[in-house]
Amino acid sequence: MASDWVEAMRTGDFARAWAINDRDLAMLPLPPKHTGPRHLQRIGRGEPLADKHVLVRCYHGLGDTIQFLRFMQPLRSLARSVTVWCQPALLPLMECTAGVDRALAIHEGTPEADFEVDIEIMEVPHALKVGREQIERVPYLKLPPTSARVPVDDDCLAVGLVWEVGQWDKRRAVPPVSLRRLAVPGVALFSLQREAATEELTQAGVRDISTPDIATLGHLLRQLDLVICVDTMVAHLAGGLGCEAWVLLHADCDWRWPSSGCRSLWYPSLRLFHQTTIGDWDAVILEVREALEQRSKTRQSIRPARRRP
Repeated sequence: MASDWVEAMRTGDFARAWAINDRDLAMLPLPPKHTGPRHLQRIGRGEPLADKHVLVRCYHGLGDTIQFLRFMQPLRSLARSVTVWCQPALLPLMECTAGVDRALAIHEGTPEADFEVDIEIMEVPHALKVGREQIERVPYLKLPPTSARVPVDDDCLAVGLVWEVGQWDKRRAVPPVSLRRLAVPGVALFSLQREAATEELTQAGVRDISTPDIATLGHLLRQLDLVICVDTMVAHLAGGLGCEAWVLLHADCDWRWPSSGCRSLWYPSLRLFHQTTIGDWDAVILEVREALEQRSKTRQSIRPARRRP
């Protein structure tokens, strides 16, 4: 059952999760490859990957691709070559990823690549039967050079904000007006939310440093002291880089996050804040505000050097 797989993933029982995947592959009737909506396609069918030219298809969201990039190096240690057909926005990141021989921008039609076997990127850990030691290996992302800078006084705690999500599950989004409560003494707030000029946050002193370029965004995350975000691509980018981030999760959060607790097996640098009542972000924001006040006081006593590109 799907709920069994979700529970296994949430608790870190990956051997059980892969056994469930094996059972489903053997029992469920699967449609022909490359038919139907991409995000529902099952590409890997258990074909051997050893000593093969492998094409990795990225058919889900940007965050999904970033999360599973950690498995390209283990895949490459087995395969003869690894070509990744990915979202164009991720090409600069992909070209710096260990284990990737070639990265191509995904488009309608077929990839311009020779390969012997193909697999969707989210199927790779099952195919490799990875364990917790490979999943917990972070940071795993590298960035190309940039000149991006966060304009912040070193006396302040520099905090980035992301509150909106894509169309997949709007329950993850937090009303931007709620974030005004995070304007606390000693904290400089910055918006990383693209195309989101909100008067409420501007009045609260939030400065816009958003960018459409994911590599540049990664450098901004590294310069900030902290990122407070919802369950979206930025959480995965921060986690993959080893940046400190606080992730706000709705009551029925996705399978990749534990249903309770503040830590993630996937990203040790993240701290999780859960809704306890469906739709109630006020209690979450209050908890975050209290933690932010304490974090600001801690930084004022320590004042570590802020990272630069």
